[in-house]
Amino acid sequence: MNPKVSKELSKHRLEQAKEDLLASKMLYDEKFYKSANNRAYYSIFHSIKAVLALEPIDFKRHKDVTAYFNKNYVHTEIFPKEIGHKISKATTIREDSDYDDEFIVKPEETEEQVKTAKELLKLVEEYINKD
Repeated sequence: MNPKVSKELSKHRLEQAKEDLLASKMLYDEKFYKSANNRAYYSIFHSIKAVLALEPIDFKRHKDVTAYFNKNYVHTEIFPKEIGHKISKATTIREDSDYDDEFIVKPEETEEQVKTAKELLKLVEEYINKD
């Protein structure tokens, strides 16, 4: 894939991340916490995929996407190590929200997921636009 196409795909994925973040905020405001967790996670996921589009590399499974990102971008400190921990927590909360019928959502946890999505989106946008 040529660099121009990679950059366009990256920007497209970043727009998806922004849309997911907006949806998570709206759902949070309406107290739909499980759904807000889901959209916050997908904002995070699409932000990560925006970075990977620049290589370009892609994976089918979510865990492979996050593992690659953590290994090549967090552990190398291109992105702060703390964001790796936040991504891991967001993944767990999203899975619990989506698949565990007995999972009790705490509004403050959902608020934290939305903040993490916003933080990562900002970091990724800066990374993509640094050229």
